[in-house]
Amino acid sequence: MDLILWRHAEAFEMREIENDLERALTPKGERQAQRMAQWLNHHLPASTRVIVSPAKRAQQTAQTLERRFKTVEALVPDASVEAVLGAARWPESREPVLVIGHQPTLGLVAAQLLCGAPHAWAIRKAAVWWLRYRERNGDDQVVLQAVLGPDCL
Repeated sequence: MDLILWRHAEAFEMREIENDLERALTPKGERQAQRMAQWLNHHLPASTRVIVSPAKRAQQTAQTLERRFKTVEALVPDASVEAVLGAARWPESREPVLVIGHQPTLGLVAAQLLCGAPHAWAIRKAAVWWLRYRERNGDDQVVLQAVLGPDCL
């Protein structure tokens, strides 16, 4: 199973809006999301299931893909690692899953899967971490396929 973690692009700060879920992407964030969406659309299989936080900034990031996606309430800001993995059906899902969500949760998910403990790893805005679950010689493994930020595109 492939699990692709995509942090939403740059959004306006809380001081500019009262409700965290209503924070929108900045013009820079819109450009970041577009660049990363182009790369993802070139590399993601057509069968990829896309699940997205209900926060406006995550929804706007997802819309740049121009693919169908499902809004999942369990992916709200400050969601638990277990909530994200459950929504993605990790590691049983037959199709790749793209999760568009938030920090610090996505960093905690990556750390949990790669080193077995939820460390506070930083994932930059609009960056993608692509993880793959596989079984090799009877052992379960998680392989880091790619880490890419929008500035690299």
